[in-house]
Parts: sequence; structure tokens; C-alpha cells
Amino acid sequence: MTAALPVSMAAWISGETPGAEHLTFSTRPAPRAKPGTMVVRVAASALNFSDILMIDGKYQVRPPRPFIPGQEIAGAVMEVAGDSAWKPGDRIASKVFWGGFSEFAEVREDMAIALPDDVDFARGAALPVSYMTAMVALHDSVDVGPQDSVLVHAAAGGVGLAAVEIAHAAGAKVIATAGSSEKLDLAKNHGADIGVNYRDKNWKDAVKEATEGKGATIVVDPVGGDVATESLRCIARHGTLLIVGFASGKIAQLPSNYLLLKSLTARGVLWDHDRDGPMIAHMTKRIQKLLQQGKINPVVRSDFTLEDLPQALDALSNRNSVGKLVLTL
Repeated sequence: MTAALPVSMAAWISGETPGAEHLTFSTRPAPRAKPGTMVVRVAASALNFSDILMIDGKYQVRPPRPFIPGQEIAGAVMEVAGDSAWKPGDRIASKVFWGGFSEFAEVREDMAIALPDDVDFARGAALPVSYMTAMVALHDSVDVGPQDSVLVHAAAGGVGLAAVEIAHAAGAKVIATAGSSEKLDLAKNHGADIGVNYRDKNWKDAVKEATEGKGATIVVDPVGGDVATESLRCIARHGTLLIVGFASGKIAQLPSNYLLLKSLTARGVLWDHDRDGPMIAHMTKRIQKLLQQGKINPVVRSDFTLEDLPQALDALSNRNSVGKLVLTL
């Protein structure tokens, strides 16, 4: 079943030379649906730190160059192939391996998330990666609940704010860290019980105080580097450090003596649809339920258009934003 699709489309290209400064805005042939995939007219493309790493050639997923970056989109289905559960006009959000910073994207049918009519595409684009990562971290890697004190780093960012909302919805006590009062206020408005400015050298003491000296039972860390290492000083005995990413640009060198003395678990949060299909399908339903209940409400900055990708990447790398950065088309 085919809707009217153009022959070509506008897209950002990461060429043979890595680096955001070498991105070019050009035209490429528009994709066509194949069995198991569909073509979506992209209305919003969300940015992730992994996009920067992929463009720089430093991510674990390395597409053959040249390629179109972008891993998180939302829009309307334009074309399907054969017998499909989707139809043209359906509103969806989806993770894509790459190809999201363009006017049209090829989407695997099993990766798509149906969007309700009251969720706009900009907010929908925050769900497939950021909210899924936070959901997998808190409800698959661990089983968060009212018994937990959850420390969330970079709590005003995409994954961080999602983790705040999901932990709060589970009844946990949430301690949020961020680098400004504005960002901490945002985290509190979305469910954080306590805000701690990580620029304060005594931030670990504030976490201990908030947990009556016991420390956080769960730490959600999208930052890495020294933040991850220092978190071991304010984590509870038998606690879990969830390694979500390395937004600081540094991989933590975790001291194993801390893990031993507190009987800690350090666990990486990594998921994909090929190896974790049933689990992802279950987590998708949980996200949709929380969305329907009004317990999650993605915060997005959507004043960038597709043409503004370099400026948006710069804002992301310099942490000059809150919530999720989204390009609108």
C-alpha cells in the first residue's frame, strides 16, 4: 500500500570525515518500504548524546559512511509493504538505527510505538530511546519500588528526567542532581523529592543526608566519569549503580574495592529489539500506560528545525538545555 512519496528528500549527511563540523545538509533518495519496514514522514527528530558519538565515529554502532545520523523520530506513516499492522496516516514514534535527521525515514515495524492523538510529535520523539532506556533501567535491570531511594544524575536531561518520572511513578524516593537551580526545579516539578547541585563539592553528603545516612539504593547514571566513581561514596549497601551512558565524555574507572566493601552491583543498561524483543514490547506497554495515566510528560525543547542540527548538537554537547532537544520539520 503506497502513499505519495517524493523521489528525494532533505537530510543531514555525516561523510567520510567524522565530526559534527563536517556534516552537510543535502538531498538523498527517499526510502521505500520493504517487508517488515515502513516509511514515515518525520515530524520531529530527537537528539541523543550517542548521535554525537556516532557522528564522531566513537559509538559502538558505526554505520558505513556516508550516512544520515539520528536515532529517534516521530511522525506519520506514509508507506507500508505487504501485510502490515500499520497503515498510512498512523501516528508513531520510533527508534531507528540511524537516518532520523531527514524528511523521511525507514522504520522497522516492530520498533514503532503508537502515539495517542493528544501527544504531539515533538513530545512523542522523546519516548523511543530516552524513556525506553529509563524504563529498562528501572524495571528490568532492577525492580524499583517504594522501598528504594533513587539517585538520578543529569536529572533535567532526556534520560534523567524520564528516570525521575518513572521512579516517582513507582513510589520511590527520588533524589535529583543537576547543575543549576532551574534544572533542579524542573526535576522537582516532575517528581523529584530532593534536588542536589552536583557543582557543590559536598553533594555526596547531601545525598547521604537525604537518605538518613544509608545512601541511595539505586543510582541512575547517564554521565559517567567522576560522577559514577563518586556515586559509590553515597550508595547504600547492596545498592546498584546503573550505567546508562557517558555524557561527560569519560568512561568511569570504578574502584573494585568499593564494590566489594558495600557488596554493590554495577550494571550496564543496554537493550535492542533483536535480542530483547519480548522485553521491549512489555516495556512499551508500560510506557504507554504511564502516558495514558499522565504520570510521564516529556519535556522537550523544539525551537530548532531540521536545518538547525549543528546548533542543536552544540547546545546538547554544552548542556545548554533542559529535557529533550528535538528538531521539528
